[in-house]
Amino acid sequence: MKTRVVEIGDVPMGGTYPIRVQSMTNTDTLDTNRTADQAIRMIRAGCEYVRIAVPRMKDVENLREIRKQIRKAGFSTPLIADVHFHPEIAEVAATIVEKVRINPGNYLPEGRRRISLSDDSYLKQVSDRMAPLIKICRQYGTAIRIGVNHGSLSPRILERYGNTPEGMVESALEFARICDNSGFRNLVLSLKASNTRVMIRANRLLVDRLVSEGMDYPLHLGVTEAGEGEDGRFRSAIGIGSLLAEGIGDTIRVSITEEPEHEIPVAYSILQATGVRITRTEYISCPSCARTLFDIRKSVQQIREATGHLTGLKIAVMGCIVNGPGEMADAHYGYVGAGKGKVNLYKGQQLVRKNVPESEAVKEMVNLIKEHGDWI
Repeated sequence: MKTRVVEIGDVPMGGTYPIRVQSMTNTDTLDTNRTADQAIRMIRAGCEYVRIAVPRMKDVENLREIRKQIRKAGFSTPLIADVHFHPEIAEVAATIVEKVRINPGNYLPEGRRRISLSDDSYLKQVSDRMAPLIKICRQYGTAIRIGVNHGSLSPRILERYGNTPEGMVESALEFARICDNSGFRNLVLSLKASNTRVMIRANRLLVDRLVSEGMDYPLHLGVTEAGEGEDGRFRSAIGIGSLLAEGIGDTIRVSITEEPEHEIPVAYSILQATGVRITRTEYISCPSCARTLFDIRKSVQQIREATGHLTGLKIAVMGCIVNGPGEMADAHYGYVGAGKGKVNLYKGQQLVRKNVPESEAVKEMVNLIKEHGDWI
């Protein structure tokens, strides 16, 4: 899905810009030093947007001090205020940071009284409550994310649609239409769930609805409450990666129960694996079998050590010629077993060095890369 460009500080999102990586602090927002220090660690790890929760008005006021410390340290990374329950907090935050996240499920404080409202009355109420925020965001150049969570849909949506992907989509679109109709389009949408199947289904439905309604807002992807360790990484890779592979998504956040800077390498690994943003050298290698007559594990390690700085190159290390040349079809360079202790070297699909002794093959691979102008 080709999306519009949304301006978020000096790091735009959408259009042809790279898919952005973001994360969120988990410190007390009133603890200026800890929050700023954590944000800086995230930025140094590669985080392109830093989100900070602001549950109370005193938290949002402290955003100014946090921002000052981050800027004093030399970082211009856009900050995002994460707001729930209180429109007034969002309005103040929009004067301080580059983006504000609101949740349609709890942005209006009226609770269950919304169920009894007619659609027209409800949408009028939402529009009236959104108007001050939209005005401030327009004035300050602040972006808005309409962030729907599967676990916090409003009573009104639950009554009409149940706890379903369809309900998530409608929740986001109600707020998006209000912004769109008011001419405010510096807008990002997200539909998150801890269930990867729900998250994937909801985002696919949202894309279909956006296209049918002529809207092209960027999408923020994430599996919320993904867990920790391997569980969190696998769930995030499945949910986020599946959509990225379909061309859906403009920014991602990997939500794992660890220090937030640990999320950033996982995010970049997902982007790399889906081929949508290349940030390092890519390697493909076979698991080896009885046809492999050289030490492939040692060779892979040595090639990584020698070429790991060549961002953008794809290098294949294959055990033998049975599958090697075919399976490495899109690699820039190939290192393929040719016999006992012998290796063939490829430039793309072209065999350029035959029967190179294993002891010399890594050095010859480096020379080959240099000969073709790909060495940095």
